[in-house]
Amino acid sequence: MVHIAVFASGAGTNARKILTYFEGSPEVQIGLIVTNRKDALVLRTAEEKGIPALLLDRSSFYDSKTILGVLGKHSIDLIVLAGFLWLIPAYLVKNYNRRIVNIHPALLPKHGGKGMYGHHVHEAVLEEGDKESGITIHLIDEHYDRGQILFQAKCPVEATDTPETLAQRVQQLEHLYYAQIIEQYIKEGNASALFKNQLS
Repeated sequence: MVHIAVFASGAGTNARKILTYFEGSPEVQIGLIVTNRKDALVLRTAEEKGIPALLLDRSSFYDSKTILGVLGKHSIDLIVLAGFLWLIPAYLVKNYNRRIVNIHPALLPKHGGKGMYGHHVHEAVLEEGDKESGITIHLIDEHYDRGQILFQAKCPVEATDTPETLAQRVQQLEHLYYAQIIEQYIKEGNASALFKNQLS
């Protein structure tokens, strides 16, 4: 059994899709929900699903003993970022090397980096006159949006698009693919012993 921690900062629509996708799975369990906002709707989702939740402050997040202790307590094998806006600290990248996955609402390497999230990304796509946008699912390193790309999916940018309409189209791709690619990555990782054969 592979245990996942989902990190989210906001409404948690991707988090909810991931939870629903793996619900009842004999191979994957969502073992922890982590957020940095006490008003994050993802906390309600955790309560509804009976999943343990952790509310972070900055000092505890950048204290390796605190977070690694909690992740260890819940036997977390993989961290999935679903709209989590803080930069992942180096100690976490090191301890979860190739085991932190993120989704970005654009086709990296374009429109990535610090401050490029949510509507900021879609505004940048429209301002640049891009003909297509999409999603990028990638591994995390110590920089914003620079890790190895696992998967991309594209959608057209229409001449009449606003940041809101483009966001809706991109979010459809997020909901369609994110959980599937996580599952695929777990299976491939198990084959290469990345998850220490938790699926066997």
